[in-house]
Amino acid sequence: MRNTEEMLSLIKNVAEADDRISAALLCGSRADPEAEPDRYQDYDVIYFVSDVKPFWDNKAWLESCFGRVILMQTPETGTLIPPDGTGDFVYLAIFEDGVRVDLTVTERKSYDSGEPAKIILDKTGILKDIKCDPARYHVKKPSEKEFSDCCNEFWWCLNNVAKGIARGQDVYAMDMLNRYVRDMLNVMTGWYIGVDTDFSVSPGKAGKNFKKYLGADIYMMYLKTYSGADGIRGAAMNMADLFSFLAQTVASALGFCYNRAEEEGSRKYFGSIAVI
Repeated sequence: MRNTEEMLSLIKNVAEADDRISAALLCGSRADPEAEPDRYQDYDVIYFVSDVKPFWDNKAWLESCFGRVILMQTPETGTLIPPDGTGDFVYLAIFEDGVRVDLTVTERKSYDSGEPAKIILDKTGILKDIKCDPARYHVKKPSEKEFSDCCNEFWWCLNNVAKGIARGQDVYAMDMLNRYVRDMLNVMTGWYIGVDTDFSVSPGKAGKNFKKYLGADIYMMYLKTYSGADGIRGAAMNMADLFSFLAQTVASALGFCYNRAEEEGSRKYFGSIAVI
């Protein structure tokens, strides 16, 4: 696998040698000073060009620059998931040595998304006013209404898991558990991490930093919310126990009121119909 220095040099050299490319920007975790580097990080790159058309769905050009592709996705050519229609073209590519490059080719004249970024090359000065916010992904302190809404959504949606179990609809029950209910667990977990770190860190996409910030015991509790260990019912109860602990901790730290009656009602309903 090509190392970081080799890849950054290659990304710069490709842009430097092509008159159609006016600037190159590195984004994502490799540009984020708070991210822990490892060999599996993608290279999120933006090439700023005068005309996207020559680069549009041009695998031959991509491979001539970066090597043989073994797996690729081009969102702008998809139909199952409609493209966003920005006019950019995106290559999500894994090359034969295992390096992954997420390359966006754009006609935009600036970069102001706020995401961490590093200038690799700027031939014309279009990136001189680049705006980055290091705290963009830090978990934000909730209002009391946001907190109570999260609790209500969690305890309410748990009833659908119970009905799925009672009806023997395991796929439905797991979908409810791992989408709607887990979404709220993840929100609350983020707030718990925020309380513990004075809202100065990011929980990471899809909870990838949970292990880092939760501590071994609570992280193990989180892992037990997946159904492999105790079945769907056991996973749901583990999730309820963890959510209750996290929510009460957050409420205490932020001076919020936690609705215990709501939890008791949800647990009573769940226990009355989701029997083994």
